[in-house]
Amino acid sequence: MNAPSFQDLPASAYRGRFAPSPTGLLHAGSLTTAVGSYLHARSQGGQWLLRIEDLDPPREVPGAADAILRTLEALGFTWDGPVIWQSQRLTAYQDALDALIASGHAYPCACTRREIALAGHPGVDGVVYPGTCRNGLTAGKAGRAWRLHVPAGEVMFMDGHYGAQCQDVAHQVGDYVLKRADGLFAYQLAVVVDDAWQGISEVVRGADLLDSTPRQIVLQRALNAPTPRYTHLPLLVNAAGEKLSKQTLAPAIRPDQAADELRLALTRLNHAPPADCQGLDELWSWALAHWSLARAPAAPVPV
Repeated sequence: MNAPSFQDLPASAYRGRFAPSPTGLLHAGSLTTAVGSYLHARSQGGQWLLRIEDLDPPREVPGAADAILRTLEALGFTWDGPVIWQSQRLTAYQDALDALIASGHAYPCACTRREIALAGHPGVDGVVYPGTCRNGLTAGKAGRAWRLHVPAGEVMFMDGHYGAQCQDVAHQVGDYVLKRADGLFAYQLAVVVDDAWQGISEVVRGADLLDSTPRQIVLQRALNAPTPRYTHLPLLVNAAGEKLSKQTLAPAIRPDQAADELRLALTRLNHAPPADCQGLDELWSWALAHWSLARAPAAPVPV
């Protein structure tokens, strides 16, 4: 089942998005990213779209997606067009994979995780795939996953907050997975397909995905898809210096204390509202009038 068309949305020079995964409730880290993404879009008169990245059912928490939507509404977020659910976009991802296979950009892989761990070398995101199946499957083995044939050479882009970035994807990441051995589509494929389909002009997200951007640019080139501008915001970290996340037991946002939660998020982005600024409407109005990406911190923010 394909998602609704975006042809009915008005044209905009700026189109951003927020794309949470329903693996838990909205927490301070994801809220801060959402606030920065929203302000960056709205301050430029742009659109802000909402996408639920529900591609990994084993990791999803029942009811989390609806709770995330209710929390965003309680905090005064509004979005353009329908909410898009990646679980309804599987045909589009398969079409993209088929195109990559037909063009020689994707190939089947029979390797197990153990085999990769023994033969690969460390990279920016775990063990780098050693290319075992790149030139064809070993006799007697069947493909378990599909991988992108990553070309040699560095990928460079200019991040809106962190400046010039460069990564040798072939050496530091390797030929990464597009469709997993369990039949689930990988995040990298889905996000590239959806950003192109939704006409996203700028991606504003957390700095934990900074290393993923070159991978997505490589895939965009293979699919002849446009490359949006990228801006990454600082991570929130706990007392141990760990990224604030569902895995580190970050507490959920309290919808019944929406104004306080929004004020905290703005303060963490170095946009502390004045004390006499009260209520959601006043806070959003003040934030939109004063938003400046240059004021956002670059270093991780302790909470």
